[in-house]
Amino acid sequence: MRKLIGFDEDTLDKLTQLGRDRMATLQELADEAFADLLKKHGVPIDLKEALRKSAGPSPHRKH
Repeated sequence: MRKLIGFDEDTLDKLTQLGRDRMATLQELADEAFADLLKKHGVPIDLKEALRKSAGPSPHRKH
């Protein structure tokens, strides 16, 4: 699915430079940023992570 996201010129320039420095596309940078945001808020990003979260804490881990 495609969605449009607007950036101010300075932010776009910085993202473009970051992409060049890391040899990544703007899409790859966006994917990484959104995955980090979801993780920060405890939202699973894939089925494996969702299943792990729904199973609760592992009995082998100390909390």
